[in-house]
This record gives sequence, structure tokens and C-alpha cells, in this order.
Amino acid sequence: MTGNGVAEEASSKRVVVLDYGSGNVHSAVKALAKAGAEVELTRDPRAVAEADGLLVPGVGAFDAVMQQLRAVRGDEMIDRRLAGGRPVLGICVGEQVMFERGVERGIETEGLGQWPGTVRRLEAGVLPHMGWSTVEAPENSVLFRGIAQERFYFVHSYAATEWTLEGRGEATRPIVTWAEHGERFVAAVENGPLSATQFHPEKSGEAGIQLLRNWISTL
Repeated sequence: MTGNGVAEEASSKRVVVLDYGSGNVHSAVKALAKAGAEVELTRDPRAVAEADGLLVPGVGAFDAVMQQLRAVRGDEMIDRRLAGGRPVLGICVGEQVMFERGVERGIETEGLGQWPGTVRRLEAGVLPHMGWSTVEAPENSVLFRGIAQERFYFVHSYAATEWTLEGRGEATRPIVTWAEHGERFVAAVENGPLSATQFHPEKSGEAGIQLLRNWISTL
């Protein structure tokens, strides 16, 4: 124990990183451990169901990630957790697949459908969007508490550029953070038990670790 209240609280939280074949799982595991969580890399349905938090990483094409998720029934495990109000955090393509569909190189793929909307190629002069960028986080964001002015590391050419889901009241309204590269796009979402970031917290230095600490503190 470090004596820091947040670290002590985080250290008792068990987080599973879903092991379905995505390429950035080990850096995500290391970042969560640095943030103070007890981390396990697995696709075991029982471990996924029982963990305090589930992190869904994702790199590559939308269609490939969806195929990999379905191959290990990851889509069912994610849906089951969310139906029970159990926290899930998606990263990069792990955020994108939470939307209804993705369109990439002419291929339209059905996503997990947790949020309405389509992930598509950004209209920007230079792609991919690669490097450090600031975000526009609402004041009531928990993920960005204390780090709203920091820069985060992005690597992507596709994103959701519209947000249409509204909550029934102020308390249930999704918290949407935006960024810009050629056009505005969804950089992060906090929506009940489901949170996600388009950028990579595990590659975003201390700001990314603090974001993970903030998420862990909600579990």
C-alpha cells in the first residue's frame, strides 16, 4: 500500500483485459497494473463475469476486431456484463465497436450496438491521426478528472463523428468528450457502466495512467 487513498482503493479492484487476439493487450495490462489494479489477461467467461472491471482493447480494422470478438464470444460476455450494470472500458477500436456499425474500405460491419451511430473514415488532410492531441472534456467527466487539459496519444483513421444518444435525465445523460483532426470526433464516452476512449491511455504517459486510475476508482 502506498498511503494514497486512490491507489489503496484501486489495488483491491480486479480488472480483466479481454484476451481475444488484439495486439495491444500487454501494454494495457502493464498500464492497469501501474494504475494500481489487480489485472488478469483472459477470455475465460467466468473470470470476465466476476471481475470488478473489464477492459476491451482493440487495434486494426473494425471488421477484424468484430470477427475476433465473436470467435471467443466476447460480444456475448460484454453484453452480459453491461446488462448487469458491470463496468466495461473500451480502448481505440474497442471503443469503435461499441457503436452500431463501422464502414471501412467499403466494408460495412455490424458492431456491438451499445450506442447508435457509424464509425467511418475521418475527413482530414493527413491520415492516420497519429500523435498527441488535446480533448474537450465536460466539467462533470470522471475519466478526465484532474487531467482535462492534458494531451493523449491517438493512432486512428476512423472514428464516430456524431453522437445521438440522450439520457432520460441529467443524471443519466452520457458524458461525451470530443477531439478534432480534420473534423470533430468522439474521443471518449462515459455512459453508465460503459466507458470508452478513442485514444490509447496505456500509451499516454502519466495522464493515461491517471485516467485509468479514475476509471478504477468507479468500480
